[in-house]
Amino acid sequence: MKTIGMLGGMSWESSTVYYQLVNREVQRRLQGVHSAKILLHSFDFDEIAVLQTADRWSDIADRLITAGAGLAHSGADFLMICCNTQHLVAAELERAVRVPLLHIADPLGQAITAKGIRRAGLMGTRYTMEKGGVIADRLAQKFGTEILVPDAEDRAEIHRIIFDELTKGQFLGPSRETLRKVMAKLIARGAEGIILGCTELPILVKPEDASVPTFDTTTLHALAAVDMALA
Repeated sequence: MKTIGMLGGMSWESSTVYYQLVNREVQRRLQGVHSAKILLHSFDFDEIAVLQTADRWSDIADRLITAGAGLAHSGADFLMICCNTQHLVAAELERAVRVPLLHIADPLGQAITAKGIRRAGLMGTRYTMEKGGVIADRLAQKFGTEILVPDAEDRAEIHRIIFDELTKGQFLGPSRETLRKVMAKLIARGAEGIILGCTELPILVKPEDASVPTFDTTTLHALAAVDMALA
């Protein structure tokens, strides 16, 4: 079994989900009392959030590279960034660290393609929705997926829900209803599926909240990590 290097804490709410998903799947596949070999670097998310707000992505890249190199030195066979937004600096991390990076957009793109979907709506932080370099560009280039994003008002509200509520462990009914309405708008514009492109969103939004397939990036990423660890 390969050792997974997790770059987590962004936020810790979703990192706990990653940890549970990976270990439960390893135990399901191998049976007995097996669990995953994991090295975790958990950031203080407040420090990362401040850098995001200031648009200091090179500083974020430096922090992920330092942490990723540390995990590789400690024995990680590959890395995964347990957050959609920080994939904006994935290319820098891949260039700087000697072990492979499991990019969150790749298992997502495979799942979308398997459903025969060509156009998908994307919800996430404002960075994920507005900066194509997080996942949208990779989906378009590697999988031919056209991405639709909510309008400016809805993007601001989704971002607020993520940072003011979900990252603080608040999963509120009214916010779930708001996200249902946003998804309905995207579907009305032609979205054939909805990407839950923030690792906290699947904690609040469920498949039954949309009339089209939803794609949980957290679960897809975690299961792909198990595939890679057990290959």
